Amino acid sequence: MTRQAFMARLREGLRGLPPAAQADIVADYENHFNEGAAAGRSEADVASGLGDPGRLARELRAEIGLKRWEEERSPAAGASAIFAVLGLGAIDILVLLPILMGVGSAIFGLAIADVAIFFAGGVVFAAGPFSGLPGGAGAAVLAGIGLMAGAASMGAVLAIITVGLVNALVWYGRLHYRLLKPALEPHVSGGLQ
Repeated sequence: MTRQAFMARLREGLRGLPPAAQADIVADYENHFNEGAAAGRSEADVASGLGDPGRLARELRAEIGLKRWEEERSPAAGASAIFAVLGLGAIDILVLLPILMGVGSAIFGLAIADVAIFFAGGVVFAAGPFSGLPGGAGAAVLAGIGLMAGAASMGAVLAIITVGLVNALVWYGRLHYRLLKPALEPHVSGGLQ
């Protein structure tokens, strides 16, 4: 593979990343080709030593997504980390995607139920004293407060579970990357070790 073809495939795989990150990565791989040329290696030799540019781009995207999650801990960063890890391999997508969709759907459903319970508690709190519920106005106010407090607690637990699941996925991504990294790095030949 020529330098131009390698860099074109790498740039294509990096599309969507922040421009500064893309520029740094491209400059780094251009430097690999420059060093290889200075050492008398052919472009094809350097390209084969670097590995598949598509896979490199997926791994770099995963690493950037994981770092973003560690720095920001926002929903967007979490989604970025999840999709970056899923992008590492087709087999992982076939295994993880159904699991993640099921867990994500369950968490989303529980979050919707949580919001509904919170608003129901607000309605009971506000309208209960005037509707003649059993136990009187005090019981209605306390029931409304109890429903809203329970919903707030459930929301906190869901947030903790969601962060834990994203952290577990980040751990899985790092493990996956560590397992693949030795196979993707160029092998050192000769007396250097």
